[in-house]
Amino acid sequence: MMETNLFDFFLPPELIAQRPVTPRDTCRMMVLNRKKKTWEHRQFFEIEEYLSPGDILVVNESKVVKARFFAQKVTGGRVEIFFVRFFKGWWECLLHPSSRVRTGQELRLLINPEYRWVVRERLGETWLLEPLFESNEVFFDQFGEVPLPPYIREKGIDLEAYQTVYAREWGSVAAPTAGLHFTPELLEKLKGKGIAVVSVVLHVGLGTFRPVKVKQIEEHTMHKEWFRIGNEEAKRILEARERGGKVVAVGTTVVRVLETVWQKLGTLGEYEGETDLFIYPGFCFQVTDALVTNFHLPRSTLFMLVCAFGGTDFVKKAYEEAIQRQYRFYSFGDAMFLY
Repeated sequence: MMETNLFDFFLPPELIAQRPVTPRDTCRMMVLNRKKKTWEHRQFFEIEEYLSPGDILVVNESKVVKARFFAQKVTGGRVEIFFVRFFKGWWECLLHPSSRVRTGQELRLLINPEYRWVVRERLGETWLLEPLFESNEVFFDQFGEVPLPPYIREKGIDLEAYQTVYAREWGSVAAPTAGLHFTPELLEKLKGKGIAVVSVVLHVGLGTFRPVKVKQIEEHTMHKEWFRIGNEEAKRILEARERGGKVVAVGTTVVRVLETVWQKLGTLGEYEGETDLFIYPGFCFQVTDALVTNFHLPRSTLFMLVCAFGGTDFVKKAYEEAIQRQYRFYSFGDAMFLY
């Protein structure tokens, strides 16, 4: 059994980035060589120096939903609704405060009471709401608010700043933040160098905000997240591997897609479903050769995944160096590249 405390560290609050850098690809990047156990300090646009013709970048093209709404009970109490996902035609949501919410109650959108939900069922910490209207992307865009993580306190940040430049498929409640460092110009430059870019989809869910609270990490249960990889994309990744190219996962969500599919099929192929794959030290990676990621929360499953990929002691020492050099952490923070 592995103690969760092994993945704890002190992070000075002032290192939590509150805004993205501009342009995106000028953020700092810590480059970790897993074999040599060395690191370098660069800027993100210099990532091309670590990639070769024939390598393939795999990105998550999930798009962030404006998932936060404010409603009112018929009795007058105000309730914050945080959309998590669609579940059998209903909304699965976090409600705050939830202590006085009851099944059968009606909630009305605060800024337009014509839009209503009925509280149908409680599922542990989440609730199922039945929308009494057509809850499509237009509704979310018109009435929802950007679901910024709780550690970003700065106001006035728009959705575009919290969206990757290649976001296409609507469904995440948090950004796949490793991709926030890419600009269209950098992607075109990499393609011109012979580095392919393919897309998968994983809709980031509730679990991305959650630190691991159990004493031993093996007792932790991951939230399920929906994903898809297409046949053409899987084929291109396999062909790149056969030619000796590196498979570079842009973000932990991409790692979980690739490694989940390999576990299911014994190869890569077209696949759609849910994953609750929890990757922590001792995991045997089958597909991922290199990883673009951010600097993560202590005791988080994301930090544990990076430790599994780079080696716990090495990654923890690199984090100590990053803190000493005042790298910016979390969603709008700086980047790490491990190869």
